[in-house]
Amino acid sequence: MKLRTISTALVLTGALLGSGAATAAPAAVLAGPDIPVAAIQADLAQLQSIASSNGGNRAHGRPGYLASVNWVKSKLDAAGYTTRVQSFTTNGATGYNLIADWPAGDANNVVMVGGHLDSVTAGPGINDNGTGSASILEVALAVRSSGFQPGKRLRFAWWGAEELGLVGSTHYVNSLSTTDRSRIRSYLNFDMTGSPNPGYFVYSASGQPSGSLALQQTLQGYFGSIGVPTELTSVGGRSDHAAFARAGIPVGGTFTGAEGVKTSAQAQKWGGTAGTAFDRCYHRSCDTTSNVNATALNRNADAIAHAVWTLGA
Repeated sequence: MKLRTISTALVLTGALLGSGAATAAPAAVLAGPDIPVAAIQADLAQLQSIASSNGGNRAHGRPGYLASVNWVKSKLDAAGYTTRVQSFTTNGATGYNLIADWPAGDANNVVMVGGHLDSVTAGPGINDNGTGSASILEVALAVRSSGFQPGKRLRFAWWGAEELGLVGSTHYVNSLSTTDRSRIRSYLNFDMTGSPNPGYFVYSASGQPSGSLALQQTLQGYFGSIGVPTELTSVGGRSDHAAFARAGIPVGGTFTGAEGVKTSAQAQKWGGTAGTAFDRCYHRSCDTTSNVNATALNRNADAIAHAVWTLGA
């Protein structure tokens, strides 16, 4: 996740916060398979290995990033996805976006899910954003293994050079024709979904394109159904949903926190340690496979699957 200040607004699942306060969406009817957290952790171990073999990171313009793209692509190709690698240039180096379409469903009604695959140069980027990348990958693979037959076209994306200013996702959106943009009915972004001292944040629809509220409520509804309270977060231009929002495409997503400090109220609600960052290894060399909370990783992956199955039906 690109470094930037972010604000949050509290939304307790199933509880009234006071006069005129918003409440979370009602519990959802569960859709989508359980995504095995062990499979996601195995993917994170692979991304860690790629970084370790390539100078300790998976940053834009570095060999670890392209190796990450090639590895994810190989998994998707084997599962029957139609994949393409889109290149762009920034900071004097070639970057890459990986786009994967499931070859079924209405191509004029696209549900898109994405997250950035690059790390900063300081470390391997396992929570930021190996967690979102691996979770999206396992949800994509579950489309094949479950036999899901979506009515809409499912498109998954892994963005390059997010850490340099959302470059890859912006390049992708800007490269679309007006018609192709209009075909994307929603974009869901997952960036840092396994922070070691996690919060459970859902992107707020406030100020976002029309249609974003349904995405917010779909994600809130999932967490409500498993008894996990959420807070709405105004992520602004901090991650790859921003280019889609500027294009008028409804956006949503989840986030488990970065350099922000967990409050006492949040620790009481979610567990963990008050007065400590959600991710003390944010943008540091210690963002390794030991820097991930398996429970948060598991819950967020299942939330992604629920959203894909609900919106893509």
